[in-house]
Amino acid sequence: MSKSPSAAKEHKEQLERLQKKDPEFYQYLQQYGKDLLTFDDEDEDFDDDAEVDMEDAETQLDGETYQHDIPEEEEKPSKNVLTTEMVNSWCKSIREDEKLSAVHSLMKAFRTACHYGDDTGTDSSAKFAVMSSSVFNKIMLFTLSEMDRILRKLLKLPASGGKKETIIELMNTKQWKNYNHLVKSYLGNALHVLNQMTDTKMISFTLRRLQYSSVFLAAFPSLLRKYIKVALHFWGTGGDALPVVSFLFLRDLCVRLGSDCLDECFRGIYKAYVLNCHFVNASKLQHIQFLANCVIELIRVDLPTAYQHAFVFIRQLAMLLRDALNMKTKEAYRKVYEWKFINCLELWTGAICTYSSEADFRPLAYPLTQIISGVARLVPTARYFPLRLRCVKMLNRISAATGTFIPVSMLLLDMLEMKELNRPPTGGVGKAVDLRTTLKASKPILKTRAFQEACVISVVEELAEHLAQWSYSVAFFELSFIPAVRLRSFCKCTKVERFRKEMRHLIRKIEANDKFTNERRASVTFLPNDNAATSFLEDEKKMGTSPLSQYVTTLRQRAQQRNDSMMESSVVVGEKSAVFGKKLDQILDSDEEDDIRNDDGASVFSSSWLPGGDSRANLPKEEKKKKKKKKKKKKKGMEQDERVGDDEDVVEDLVLSSDEDEDEDEEDTAEEDGNEEQLGGSKQQNKKQKPKNLSNKNVRSHHHAKNNKSKKRKRAKLN
Repeated sequence: MSKSPSAAKEHKEQLERLQKKDPEFYQYLQQYGKDLLTFDDEDEDFDDDAEVDMEDAETQLDGETYQHDIPEEEEKPSKNVLTTEMVNSWCKSIREDEKLSAVHSLMKAFRTACHYGDDTGTDSSAKFAVMSSSVFNKIMLFTLSEMDRILRKLLKLPASGGKKETIIELMNTKQWKNYNHLVKSYLGNALHVLNQMTDTKMISFTLRRLQYSSVFLAAFPSLLRKYIKVALHFWGTGGDALPVVSFLFLRDLCVRLGSDCLDECFRGIYKAYVLNCHFVNASKLQHIQFLANCVIELIRVDLPTAYQHAFVFIRQLAMLLRDALNMKTKEAYRKVYEWKFINCLELWTGAICTYSSEADFRPLAYPLTQIISGVARLVPTARYFPLRLRCVKMLNRISAATGTFIPVSMLLLDMLEMKELNRPPTGGVGKAVDLRTTLKASKPILKTRAFQEACVISVVEELAEHLAQWSYSVAFFELSFIPAVRLRSFCKCTKVERFRKEMRHLIRKIEANDKFTNERRASVTFLPNDNAATSFLEDEKKMGTSPLSQYVTTLRQRAQQRNDSMMESSVVVGEKSAVFGKKLDQILDSDEEDDIRNDDGASVFSSSWLPGGDSRANLPKEEKKKKKKKKKKKKKGMEQDERVGDDEDVVEDLVLSSDEDEDEDEEDTAEEDGNEEQLGGSKQQNKKQKPKNLSNKNVRSHHHAKNNKSKKRKRAKLN
């Protein structure tokens, strides 16, 4: 089909402009590409391998868009407006006729949409400067939904998937030389608009669609690094489904690109995890657990590489503990006894328990166990009971996963011998204590009945968990002898009947388990060092028939009910992210259909948002001043809270809490109250008595007279 006269005339004008702009290129076309200068050629389709320069794309865009024969004076003002009809015509040409010129026009419009609102200055290459929100939504939705398919067809790649090796081979082909600028333009502009977006659903849809084209990042290392940083930021700070979508994007990069991004992803995701676990409360527990599950899942991609990074990170924790043991300063202790350090221990405990059967990861269990044991014993005071119980829980998990005996019973039994758990509470009932969100108990809480109960019940649960792991061992009688003796001693010493009842119940279960194992080992013929000892009571272990195993099952149910009741009483802000964390495996195994995702995109890109809009710029000056004042007040309050928090977290002394004296604490508090009253009284007097126009001489004489009076009084008392 030949071109219309008006189109041929406009084509001729374009060629004349090209001759003036680039005469050397025009001469080259006359010698080697005369067919390109004729007017009867049909439009190119997706199967054409001719090289298309970005300058040619711009001229094609002009020829494709403005086909009306109108004067040049009327053409200039409308040249900067991008309309829905233009976008619809390009989309139709791409879907039906597969015109390459329409693809170039769409990519030019996509770049304009992504950079809309940026300060372009006097950039003549910006063909469009005005567009509505509906045009922006149309461009974004079509480009994100269709561009991966278009690029794969142009580059003759499979419809989905691909590895780094595929892209490396492709980079030596003619197709890549012709169309790599389209790939780079698509990925680069999409990254730019990602940094401008604020709606989580919009970001999630954009990342989900870009995940299909993530394999192309193997050809652009600088873009790859930027994408990793953006995805890590959204993973750590995003809401709703965004953390899951960001993690799936990162995981897909690691699977497809391998060594090109593994190191950066492992380091980046660990740093992002550390940044998001500085503080822990009931609402943040689930979110932190979700982040830890993501890190553990990413480790699965390449265990040998992950082992090298895990070794370095665990060594960093060991160095902090070593400094605390050697220096014995408050700052050194504070670096260990903080949520960041403890959550890192929790993370690596979960990783080792998950991959305990893998030869690449199992060697890390021993150094991590040594670190956790050292942390539990660092400051053996009652105020750090919650932290010690948390460490014991981690050691029990490692022991169960690796099948290695770890002596945790002494850590628990030492707690029972401290005076805080032996004497009746002197601080009243107190509020319920959630040990999962506490590392250090304050002095008032330490004397409450609720804290004592929480600690003793947790000691019973963890000790029963530890003994139940070895309740099928041929050496259970010897292993449980010392714990049973010390538990009986606690029953005699404690003055709290509730604690005595709990301990007696545990002692009865230990005695029943002794009888259970002794009856079966009486008929055993092998020696303790024989390999046959490992198969002792193997069938009973699979069925869980030992008395301690059944007792632990009931304790776990009781603990779950207690934790659920505490979660219901708190505001769970991070609940949605935890739900995604639980469904992570299902999401990894299932792929959503394209039409469903397109429907999601249509609902997402339906707002009036445009990039580059700054809501702060539209605020009146008075509102801006008010906001600044509020920010200053918040900063001052935060600084005061941090100072208070630092004072509370200071490790005051390293003496066993059982050696402390309650009377000293009471005297200290009485003295502090007295000092506060004196300070308050002096402040009130200063407020009431404000002498006016007092000279320095008068002030000195006033103080001198006061001192003389006080001296006379002292002399009178002595006489």
